[in-house]
Amino acid sequence: MERSLETQVSQAVDAWLRWVPRWEPATHRGRVAPCRRCLGSPVLSAAGLGSDVPHGVQHGLSTRMKTIVDHAVADYTASNLPLLQAELDQQAARNRARSYRPAEGLDPEYEGLPLDPEPVPGAPFLFTLSGLASAEDAQVPSLPPLSEEAKAALRREVALADEYANLVGRELCGILLHHRLRIHAAIVEYVEPQVAALLAELSEALDAPFDPNEGAGF
Repeated sequence: MERSLETQVSQAVDAWLRWVPRWEPATHRGRVAPCRRCLGSPVLSAAGLGSDVPHGVQHGLSTRMKTIVDHAVADYTASNLPLLQAELDQQAARNRARSYRPAEGLDPEYEGLPLDPEPVPGAPFLFTLSGLASAEDAQVPSLPPLSEEAKAALRREVALADEYANLVGRELCGILLHHRLRIHAAIVEYVEPQVAALLAELSEALDAPFDPNEGAGF
């Protein structure tokens, strides 16, 4: 039996709540570019996760919600949009022809994030995961070209799929409002103490950059 949208959202929030206690603040250098999935996301607004919540925590939830929408749109497309479904099937077959697919099979907390760290000026990488994936992709034959009529028909079906995605997304956000208390409780219990500890450690380092006993003759 197909699960209702309410059940899917509840189960996704449950999975995120099980993961949150394992979250730890990142100690590496942050990225310059914002995450397009999370920045200004109505899903995160519905969940009550503001900009003061670390991005890693936000991303784990927004990705799980995006997966629900994607699956709903995939079902709708398979049933109602034959041209778009045929195009997606061809693209899927093309993807399967690639032996190296580093962006697939990732946990929700890492899905959609850049594959490689930000480059350090003056220290170029010998290779990057995204570069290897692009080289692999270049060896796979391109999809056959479409006629202008086919392109126009495909654009109409893509627009219908987008409309359906927005419809599901709005309904999902309404459901997510009912989980705000659970989400907030997890932030208070597991995330805020770690952020506070990190800020306290940083404050101590800024207040006392040198050993106070250095040169004291003790």
